[in-house]
Amino acid sequence: MELKLLNKLELEDLYNNEMTGDFPRSELKPLKAMLALMDRGCYHALLAVEDGEAVGYAMLWLPPEGEGALLEYLGVLRGRRSGGLGSRVLACLAERYGALFGEAEAPSSSDAAENDLRSRRIGFYERNGFRLLDYDCALFGVHFKCLYRGPQADDRKVEALHRSVYASYFTPEHMARYIQLPLHEGEAIRPAPAWLEEDGEDQAKGKART
Repeated sequence: MELKLLNKLELEDLYNNEMTGDFPRSELKPLKAMLALMDRGCYHALLAVEDGEAVGYAMLWLPPEGEGALLEYLGVLRGRRSGGLGSRVLACLAERYGALFGEAEAPSSSDAAENDLRSRRIGFYERNGFRLLDYDCALFGVHFKCLYRGPQADDRKVEALHRSVYASYFTPEHMARYIQLPLHEGEAIRPAPAWLEEDGEDQAKGKART
């Protein structure tokens, strides 16, 4: 399997033709925000190619310092799912970046079916070498479990790297209002919009979803 780095036009095509169908609007970062991060050189849009055919994709946000990447989106193209491709894409990503960290929605919904889906998603990551970190986070009012795959055993160092991704993009005011990382025990999750605009630039939450 090969991972191809997409340019902005290729990302726009993938976003409009695949990602908008794979993720609810409330969970999908605006394309404008992804393109702005690409302009900063800290966002990788990757197409997974196997035997010359596109099979999946991944979106990753790079920390300003240190090893690894925040896995925001992971997808297998329609018609190619349930064949183990997601696991193979993750293996390639881990080899490329050395370490991966990310978020998966916590099973805290009042909907039993939704909780089951969230638990199975976390289980998918755990089967593929991720471990649950000892902290959760809340991003723009959504509660996430935090996961990591890599050589670092100190969760505080992972937490600092994780937080640095958001701190490098959001203003201190928005960090204080919308990014609860870590989410402390007993801390109330602050309601917030899924994304917002400030000074003409979209600011969006990060998610790792399959």
